[in-house]
Amino acid sequence: MASYLQVENVSKSYGPRVLFKDISFNINEGDKIALIAPNGTGKTSLLRILAGVDSSDGDGKIKFLKDISIAFLAQDNKYDGNLTIFDVVSPNARNCMEYEVKEILFSLSLTDIDKKINELSGGEIKRVAIACMLVQKPDFLVMDEPTNHLDMDTIEYLENYLSKQRCTLLMVTHDRYFLDRVCNQIIEMADGTLYTYNGNYSYFLEKREERLANTNAQIDRARNLLRGELEWMRRTPSARTGKAKYRIDSFYDLQERAQQKIVETNMTINVGMARLGKKVINCKNLSFSWENWIGLKDFTYNYIPGEKIGVVGNNGVGKSTFLNLMTGNLNPSGGEIEIGETIRFGYYRQEGISFNPNDTVIDAVREIAEVVTLEDGKSVPISTFLNYFLFPPHMHYTKIEKLSGGEKRRLYLMTVLMRQPNFLILDEPTNDLDILTLNVLEEYLRSYTGSVLIVSHDRFFLDKICDHLFVFEGEGVVKDFIGSYSDYREYIKAKEKEKKSLLKQSQSKEQKGKEFVFTDNVKESKRKLSFKEKREFEQLEGEIEALEREKKELEEALSGGKLSPAQLQEASVRIGVVMDELDTKSMRWLELSEYAI
Repeated sequence: MASYLQVENVSKSYGPRVLFKDISFNINEGDKIALIAPNGTGKTSLLRILAGVDSSDGDGKIKFLKDISIAFLAQDNKYDGNLTIFDVVSPNARNCMEYEVKEILFSLSLTDIDKKINELSGGEIKRVAIACMLVQKPDFLVMDEPTNHLDMDTIEYLENYLSKQRCTLLMVTHDRYFLDRVCNQIIEMADGTLYTYNGNYSYFLEKREERLANTNAQIDRARNLLRGELEWMRRTPSARTGKAKYRIDSFYDLQERAQQKIVETNMTINVGMARLGKKVINCKNLSFSWENWIGLKDFTYNYIPGEKIGVVGNNGVGKSTFLNLMTGNLNPSGGEIEIGETIRFGYYRQEGISFNPNDTVIDAVREIAEVVTLEDGKSVPISTFLNYFLFPPHMHYTKIEKLSGGEKRRLYLMTVLMRQPNFLILDEPTNDLDILTLNVLEEYLRSYTGSVLIVSHDRFFLDKICDHLFVFEGEGVVKDFIGSYSDYREYIKAKEKEKKSLLKQSQSKEQKGKEFVFTDNVKESKRKLSFKEKREFEQLEGEIEALEREKKELEEALSGGKLSPAQLQEASVRIGVVMDELDTKSMRWLELSEYAI
């Protein structure tokens, strides 16, 4: 296998803060690698260095194989707001036919290709960025959180596309199902060192535990040996001759190994919860609409204390609107909603919180409280509570503008939980959080005795937390599905399969009905083509043949690499026209052919 990327002694620091130092790794053709590391350790910084957007400190080297095509997908993507979707995507399609561009756009639910960028939602802009990447047909893809802000259908499309393509990729992602189904290798960045695991996410979890256990066992053995060596070193100097110099050197090496300490710096969520009464939220015929858009229609449901509900559906169907209705931040258009007197909401919004960038970490949380009550009823000062959320003392006076995206989200989560809510509303809580932090959050939510309402596109997260789902089907319709998200997807696939089978049977019967119509056991003759239709039918055969020839010539020209930019643009436009004409004329030919014999 050819080596597509060689990284040698790459380092990155911001002032006194060292993200990583002298890291080296190699990526070969066909590798599909996920990079896993805690927030704030430099995952995005490393990808930016690979993309050429940032540079390594010192003499680090980045070497890509010559002549391979590379595509980068950043977390945030900005385009000229006056351009259309097609204007933005098509210039990237150097190795892609026009009809293939449209196929990718439609698969990403970007059907209105003439829509301007400044009219798009955040999720639609993310899909435009993914389309720009896919139409390049790159040899090597580098992606930073590709599933953020995508709906379930788009995530599954991208997952299937990447798992089937014979491409090479390096990505940072928190979506564990996506990682598990796409990647064949995981690189973990921990304590400034890289560890490689040749397997999927499940294999990584198993081997990571083994690595930590083995490292700790080696440290324990070194400490036991050190006791004996320390006793020898403390003897009188006369007992140690020059011949034992190697043993003295060995002692100091052993001492260094014995002083190592492997500390799992996982977030700890240990926070109290306000008392939750029997009445939570009661909804009766609740509706919400705005102009011609219907977000909710006749929704009736009485929440049960302690239940955990997932909210799923495509972008734009009203999930965030629903959360705002439940919390009273939005007034319904119709119906009734009653919120229990004991309810204390903790609302974690998708857009986060507007921290003052010049505030320090401890300033931001002191605005809420100076002390926090823990689960066991004890109170701790806010400086201690910050440590539970992986903000050690040296970070307390770090300005918020210096934090990574994941660190800001973790700080935001802390500000929500320290208010001791008994009803958590979580809108896309997994975005920008690292996998290890997500594991801790999941365990906390599983044991949380309050009520939880979660909007998320993270299938693994939903499967682990939720008892049932509110499925938003559009036009205000919400169905209550009992089971996990994976159960729901299997149910949908079974329904789609059944629907296709019934449609196929219906079409077969319809076709037979057209072919055979019996009256008194005599087959009724088909209608004949008129003179004008016969002439049209004959002309269509020649026109379709000519269009097929032109299509083939255009495909050869576009892939030949000899066209000028102007000729390339002209040919790309023309092949789209030819494809449309072929579709139209072929359908008409099939329609007339039924009566031609």
